Amino acid sequence: MPDHLTLDRLNTAPPDELRPALRACATSPVWADRLLAGRPYGSVDYAVAAAEKAVLALDSAEIDAALAGHPRIGERPGGAHADGAAFSRSEQSGVDSGADTAARLAAGNAAYEQRFGHVFLIRAAGRDAGQILAELERRLGNDPAAERAEAAGQLAEITALRMRQVLA
Repeated sequence: MPDHLTLDRLNTAPPDELRPALRACATSPVWADRLLAGRPYGSVDYAVAAAEKAVLALDSAEIDAALAGHPRIGERPGGAHADGAAFSRSEQSGVDSGADTAARLAAGNAAYEQRFGHVFLIRAAGRDAGQILAELERRLGNDPAAERAEAAGQLAEITALRMRQVLA
């Protein structure tokens, strides 16, 4: 995971020094710039709330870019997902499952991407493979607008979780 930041460092360090740690929380450069523009933050809670709000304010193209920075559920991150790879490995630790569940996740990921045009995103931390699979199957029934809103909400939850860890 990226280096931890103090609230003071988040509030005062030059933006170029902070961007790598912030991009591990959410890959969107627009998000990072909005978060940096809102400084200073009076507490970790305010910074985390601002991080969530900045995600939810992203437009469709920016959300697509942020979603592209996440690996598929059940796959180990690397390559294009390097910014948040350590976070993703930790968050998906409960996804390790048997061959049947892994095959169902892979098939569900493919169906989801075919239907919605982007990776299935869920806050995996605190969920096991069965819970994630159930959510994947449920969300396949969403209409595109509802799913877009749900994916953005999950992106905001993941970003808040990561920001809280970085600022711990």
